[in-house]
Amino acid sequence: MRADAIRNHQKVLTAADRLVRRHGAEALTIADVAAASGVGNGTVIRRFGDKAGLLASLLGEHERRLQEEIIRGKPPLGPGAPPLERIEEFLARLAKLYLRELDLVHASETAAPGARYRVGAHAAWRQHVTMLVQQARPGLDAPLVAHLLLAPLDAEALAETKRMRRAAALPDALRLLARAVLR
Repeated sequence: MRADAIRNHQKVLTAADRLVRRHGAEALTIADVAAASGVGNGTVIRRFGDKAGLLASLLGEHERRLQEEIIRGKPPLGPGAPPLERIEEFLARLAKLYLRELDLVHASETAAPGARYRVGAHAAWRQHVTMLVQQARPGLDAPLVAHLLLAPLDAEALAETKRMRRAAALPDALRLLARAVLR
């Protein structure tokens, strides 16, 4: 990518993040992002495709930081901790991230039917949990268990958890769920 394209990419993401925080993901428009970042509508569309692509990129920035900690971070999230501890920490951290960024999660997961399962991050999360489940309990159906452990982190489930005023309890509840399933 050219230097000006990299600068524009970052300017667009920064402006979009600011607008989402101020007005919510639903209110975001390509035109508003272009104006706030000082680029043309075409620049935003060429780089991100549409609003859903822009929102997915915003969420992707947060997810990349978590993925980096999984790969290179310290235990219990990173390598070196027992698999069950890594699963517990991962589920708790992903819950906190997704609750904090629920507007973006909801927008990216509801862009089209089944969108959640086609997003690269979800596939990576499921693969990560599957690998750890295989290590923790080799006899289990690891892909299914991983799918079930990640299910409470669906945008609609998270929104309901917030409506129930139980969001603060979710990270610990997910730790308990993982422990109950994998011990």
